[in-house]
Amino acid sequence: MKYYNNVVELIGNTPLVKLNKVTEGIACTVLAKVEYFNPGGSIKDRIAEKLIDAAEASGHLKPGGTIVEPTSGNTGIGLALVAQQRGYKCIFVLPDKVAVDKINTLKAYGAEVVVCPSAVAHEDPRSYYSVSDRIARETPGAFKPDQYSNLNGPASHYETTGPEIWKDTDGKVTHVVIGVGTGGTVSGVGKYLKEVSNGAVQIIGCDPAGSVYSNGTGRPYLVEGVGRGDDFLPGAYDDSVVDDFVPVPDLESFMMTRRLGKEEGLLVGPSCGMAAVAALKVAKTLPADAVVVVILPDGGRGYLAKVFNDTWMRTYGFMPRLDDAVEDLVTGTQLYPQVVSVKVNDTIKTSLDKNSEFVVVFNSQPPVRFGEILGILRLDHLKAGLASGAVKETDLVEAHMESKPVPLGYTDTVATAKEVLADVDCALVLREGEVIGLLTAATLQ
Repeated sequence: MKYYNNVVELIGNTPLVKLNKVTEGIACTVLAKVEYFNPGGSIKDRIAEKLIDAAEASGHLKPGGTIVEPTSGNTGIGLALVAQQRGYKCIFVLPDKVAVDKINTLKAYGAEVVVCPSAVAHEDPRSYYSVSDRIARETPGAFKPDQYSNLNGPASHYETTGPEIWKDTDGKVTHVVIGVGTGGTVSGVGKYLKEVSNGAVQIIGCDPAGSVYSNGTGRPYLVEGVGRGDDFLPGAYDDSVVDDFVPVPDLESFMMTRRLGKEEGLLVGPSCGMAAVAALKVAKTLPADAVVVVILPDGGRGYLAKVFNDTWMRTYGFMPRLDDAVEDLVTGTQLYPQVVSVKVNDTIKTSLDKNSEFVVVFNSQPPVRFGEILGILRLDHLKAGLASGAVKETDLVEAHMESKPVPLGYTDTVATAKEVLADVDCALVLREGEVIGLLTAATLQ
């Protein structure tokens, strides 16, 4: 009889699949390493086993212990799979931009999930890094693998992913394109392939446009699990093995993700679309005998409510315009920077002096991404608070701001805008995730 003792034994040895449709006009061979064939559905299964093995060997993780980790979902799933087999509990801390499908998947594997705001600095006590630190300190028998600094992550790719690529291409690989998040994959794969090829293989990193890896400003982006939104570079990242970086806008990542499903039969996540865009940009410049391998880190079933959902895509401003679009209402009238704003540490008096019905709270400079919006202030609520004594002019904005407005895509129809504003007071109009206006019900009258 042929069988595996448990799902952990299925990790690794994922296939290379030739891309055929999206490579039109490209002379060289482009191969996708499809990591959703791992049992947990992503490349992160590889590091999970290595991280836990090392923690057990060092004594940092003892029988009955609890694994606490900040993750965008996939590392958590991998850790949960291995933890199940070995009797550990799991608590995972996620940023709020993570798809609800991923959160539900983690819960399905028996993990506890804590969600934190993503529009805060790395060192902010509310960030998912800081919250995971606190939970690890407060939980008896807890161990935090910390994939961002744990060198066993890159080691797992040095030992498995890199050798698989070399073996399966018969040593003919010339370029490898890898999305960079924690930096473990690109560092481990890059180190192995540089060594085995005497430096001949080119390692190309890619990240969302705006991420600091490719010298972006760190402004928020919507593709999950890759890039950095601050100047904190993980200890697991080794930039010496990366030859070049390709930044990819969210729109291109999302559109390619959809194309891979429709044209190549590869239902993958948006970070895979991002990597594919970068790989094709690289491949266009190469001769016919080049072999480009692009790592597709996860599957698309965790994103069915987002990148594969037309409504979500349109809401965030990533779909072509329709007739009678919201764009016509904001262009030239409510176009940003006419959105009135204050910073979170401004006083209530500053907000009152704006004399605007709604004041949006954010700390960055325009243009502003939806993920940077912290909340909103309503003039009538502030005046009522002043009258009752619940609000003082010297109070900070942070103490009284409400949840940020709902998003509305600039290509949505005016009819859709009216439906949305029938239930809420205002909505932020977005173009590719960027705020371009604020609509109220009064605007539509």
